[in-house]
Amino acid sequence: MSQENPPYPYEPEFSIKKVLQDRVADIAYIFQFKKTLALALIVGGLAGALTAWLWTPSYTARLTFVVDDAKSSGSAGGLSALAGQFGFNLDGLGGASGVLAGDNVEELIKSHKLIKATLLTAYDSTQTLADRYAAVNKLDKKWLKYSPDGKITRFPLNGKNNTRLQDSLLHEMTTLILSGEFGIDKTDKKLGFFEVNATMKDEKLAQLFCTRMIKQSTDFFITTKTKRLRNNVERLQQRADSIGAILNHKTYDLSSANQTLLDVNPAYTKASANVDIKERDKIVLSTVFSETVKNLESSKTMLAQETPTVQIVDEPELPLKKNKLKYSIAILSGLIISGLLFSFYILVTRKKRA
Repeated sequence: MSQENPPYPYEPEFSIKKVLQDRVADIAYIFQFKKTLALALIVGGLAGALTAWLWTPSYTARLTFVVDDAKSSGSAGGLSALAGQFGFNLDGLGGASGVLAGDNVEELIKSHKLIKATLLTAYDSTQTLADRYAAVNKLDKKWLKYSPDGKITRFPLNGKNNTRLQDSLLHEMTTLILSGEFGIDKTDKKLGFFEVNATMKDEKLAQLFCTRMIKQSTDFFITTKTKRLRNNVERLQQRADSIGAILNHKTYDLSSANQTLLDVNPAYTKASANVDIKERDKIVLSTVFSETVKNLESSKTMLAQETPTVQIVDEPELPLKKNKLKYSIAILSGLIISGLLFSFYILVTRKKRA
């Protein structure tokens, strides 16, 4: 006689009403331990208040600047502004191009090279921004174990030949800064305004870092954008100075030859030919010098037109915005966390008490 297969166990249908009844029963069970729950909430509130009291405040430096690039402010700039009102970004369409075109500004200012260069500027007469940042964030003591001589790693002003340890520590500081302590944002898509924020645990450090980052970025931008034209101006200037010096020498030679010609016997034609040659050389040099100066002035005009202006609108001023954990938020968070932890513990251990 064959044995029939046992039926599958019955799975009850899902019921929201049953779930709500279970949760109400859980809450009722938790409130059976009112005194213990009250004690847990008191401990959580005190822990939150203590956290707010021990919380190290941070300071936010805010700087707003605008980029004025004359070459990129033509008709395409108006089209980009019009499109920006509808949420479109046309910065790269026939308008600005190059290092500080559109979103390139944000990537440039957040580059590791500029951040490291800023950190190696002076904080005061005894330390750099990197030294102060490492001290405030306790990185100097943390990295003490890597120091070959057992001393705190220091950074020289505008240091170029850093050791491997200094470069590694600078890299970690740069990573920490970019992880949330420093940022740049374009406040309005249709305008050229940018806002830079630096939030650090030292007020003066935040202010100096914010302003000097813009100085480093501005110098790098202008140098890069106008490098070709500046090299051309310098080359034409050297040529104009050289031709001018030769032309002066030829002028004196021609004057001396004319003076000599007055005392020479008219029968001798060689002296007259010598004067003609010197006069011709002077005329040629004068023409070349005139064209060189013309090209030089034209290049200087182009350089002035191509050189953009980065105008700071708002600078960070002391006292900076102080970011501190509020007691109300800390105590409320402590109450919620302690209440949840206590409830979870009571519900998990309910079967053991049954």
